[in-house]
Amino acid sequence: MSRQHWASIGERGTLTGMLLMVHLRRLGEWPFRLVLGPVILWYYLSHGLARQASRDFLARLDPALRRRPIAWRLRSLRHFFSFGQALMDKVAAWNGKHAPEALNGTGVDNFRQTFANGRGGLVLVSHHGNLDVVNAFSEQHANLQLTVLMHTRNARKFNELLERATGRRQPDIMDVSELSPASAQQLDQRIRDGGFVVIAADRIAPSEQRYRLLKFLGAEAAFPEGPFMLATLLRCPIYTLSCVREHQGFTVAFEKFDDTSSLARAERGNWIAQAMQRHADLLADQVQRYPLQWFNFYPFWHVPEAN
Repeated sequence: MSRQHWASIGERGTLTGMLLMVHLRRLGEWPFRLVLGPVILWYYLSHGLARQASRDFLARLDPALRRRPIAWRLRSLRHFFSFGQALMDKVAAWNGKHAPEALNGTGVDNFRQTFANGRGGLVLVSHHGNLDVVNAFSEQHANLQLTVLMHTRNARKFNELLERATGRRQPDIMDVSELSPASAQQLDQRIRDGGFVVIAADRIAPSEQRYRLLKFLGAEAAFPEGPFMLATLLRCPIYTLSCVREHQGFTVAFEKFDDTSSLARAERGNWIAQAMQRHADLLADQVQRYPLQWFNFYPFWHVPEAN
């Protein structure tokens, strides 16, 4: 499969297109669905690399699909339409359409208790499920402070446009490439003030030089060291957060993963290696339970040429 990086593939979205979806969603679910359906079908038919990545992923979970090409293609198409549903949920979340009552699972109470304790932390997430839905937490916790680290130069601009279009406050967004000693101090202060810093731990950024090959769904895949190195620098509690669609609601999992507050400098290397594999194992378990909510449509198991 091509070695094309996920960042050069993207999700075929632009600032204008995403904002158009925000306004279109205001017309109701069915007008939005009628427009989105053909778009997803076109995306499936015209983007072979994403389609092949989907099929490769699905066959890793169910090798028998390779002997059933029609079923294989149909399941891949369902995978793409699941992504379309996630886009609908994402836009609905931006517009504040998901009530807090739509969030279920032990993660809801776990987060409430953690937030009440007044101590923030670093939150590890992935491109599985739909974390934008967790914006409904802000309806329950008016003082919740979130900083989301993202790999996109347009992150802050999009966030500003989104707030203008929806009239709703969105989480603070920081481009990972902008991280510096000064911004790291800001993140540290945010956590000490009871806020949370959110970072995806499943994709390597275009400029990422440090990664590790981890066992993931039966083969080695490259995962970024950056989130775990950041955890050792911030010296704080670490949590994992996931949100998957189930029926008409969403199941949230929010769990304590570790705490680097007292981690010795000499132990950082070993801790990073063990924590990364442990996190990959947790992610693999989630993906196996909800396979069609895995939204990494690029050659995930491609091993980069140099480390």
